[in-house]
Amino acid sequence: MRSFVSILLLTLATTAGAETWVRCGDAVDVAEGALTGPVTLIIVDDRIERVVDGYPEAQAAAVIVDLTGLTCLPGLMDMHTHITSQSSPSSYSRAFTHNEADVALEATVYARRTLEAGFTTVRDLGDSFNASIALRDAIDAGHVVGPRIYTSGKALATTGGHADPTNGWRADLMGAPTPREGVLNGVAEAREAVRQRYKDGADLIKITITGGVLSVAKSGIAPQFRPDEVQAVIETADDYGMHVAAHAHGREGMIRAINAGIDSIEHGTMMDDEVMALMKEQGTWYVPTISAGKFVAEKAEIDDYFPPLVRPKARTIGPMIQDTFERAWKAGVKIAFGTDSGVSPHGDNAMEFIYMVETGMSPAEAIRAATANSAELLGISDQAGALGDGMWADVIAVSGNPLDDVSVLGNVAFVMKAGQIYKSQ
Repeated sequence: MRSFVSILLLTLATTAGAETWVRCGDAVDVAEGALTGPVTLIIVDDRIERVVDGYPEAQAAAVIVDLTGLTCLPGLMDMHTHITSQSSPSSYSRAFTHNEADVALEATVYARRTLEAGFTTVRDLGDSFNASIALRDAIDAGHVVGPRIYTSGKALATTGGHADPTNGWRADLMGAPTPREGVLNGVAEAREAVRQRYKDGADLIKITITGGVLSVAKSGIAPQFRPDEVQAVIETADDYGMHVAAHAHGREGMIRAINAGIDSIEHGTMMDDEVMALMKEQGTWYVPTISAGKFVAEKAEIDDYFPPLVRPKARTIGPMIQDTFERAWKAGVKIAFGTDSGVSPHGDNAMEFIYMVETGMSPAEAIRAATANSAELLGISDQAGALGDGMWADVIAVSGNPLDDVSVLGNVAFVMKAGQIYKSQ
C-alpha cells in the first residue's frame, strides 16, 4: 500500500495544474458493458481531458499514476444513503443524547468510509439538524474527505408519518412539529415545507409517501400523503429545480406519487404489475435498497435491536425487497443503484451489486445502475457516470474483471475524485 505521503504528493501535483496520466490495465465501458483494453486517462484539474488507447509517451511534466495491473471504472454512485447516521440498537435513544456536533462529527467518518469504498457521489435522503447539508459544503470546500453529496436535508412527512421525528416520544415531548421540522398537513404546508428545504440549502426533496419499517409507528405500508399534498410538493419543488424522491413500501402510496410526477420510488416493496407499468409509462426511476431489506430482516431476529413496534415490520417487509427488485428489472423499470446505507453499514455499499446479480441481472447492468443510470437520475450525465472526454475525473480501480465477478467492487484499490487521489494500494 502506498504511504499517505505518496498519495499526498500525487494530490498536490494534480492541484498544481500539471497533467495527470492514469494508466489503466483495462477499463469498463459502461455504455457497452464491455472492457476497453488498456487506456490512459489524461486528467487536467478536475476533468478527464481525453481518453487514449494504450500507454502513449507522456509529457515530461505529467504525473504518472500506474494502474496497469488494475481495471478502471467511473466513480460509483449510491442514490439512497443516510450519510450522517448509522443503525445500531441505540439509534432510537440517540435523539435524546446526541447533539448537532455529535451527528456532524460522526458523519465525517461515514463520508470517508463511503468514498474509500469507491462511491464518489451519493444522494442523501434524510438527516437530522441539516447535518448532510453542512457535510456537503465542508467536503466541497476541502475541509472534510468524502463523496459529492446531493442531499434532501430533512425528509418530509405528515403528522405521525415515517419521517415525523417525534414518533414514539412521550406526549409532553412530542409537541406538534411543523414544516420547518419537515412535518406537513395540507397543500399550503406542503409548499411551505419544500420552500423551507430550499432555504436550508437542500438539493432535492424526499417525501415519505407511505409508512416505513424503522419508524416507531404501526403501519409500514399505509399511504401518508393525500394526492393533493404530494402534488403540491412536486409542483413546488419543480419551481426550484429540485427533483423529488419518494420513500414508499405500499402500493397505493406509490400510485399517488407516480401519478403526481415523482422522480424516483425508493424501496418499492409492494410494487405490483400495475405499479411497474405505470412507472414505465411515466419514466419513473426505481431505487431498490436490497441491502437495507436484508439488514433489517437479519437484525429483527436479535432481541431488543429494534423496538417492539418495529420488529414485526422488519421481519415482514425486509425480506421482500430483493424479489420486488427482480420483478421490476425484468419488467423493464428503470433502475438506479441505492443501498439505504446508514441502515445497512456505510462502506459496505458494494454488497448491493451482489444482491442485484443474485437475481439474474448481469454485472454490466448492475454497474450501469451505479454509474450512467444514477448520473441520469441526478441530471449530470454530461459530467459523470462514464470515463470519457470532459467528464469529472472520478475514477476507481479494482483487481480483476467486475464484468465477470461483480464482488471485486467490494475491494476497491484506487479512488480518485475530481482529479484528487484519496486511496491507492
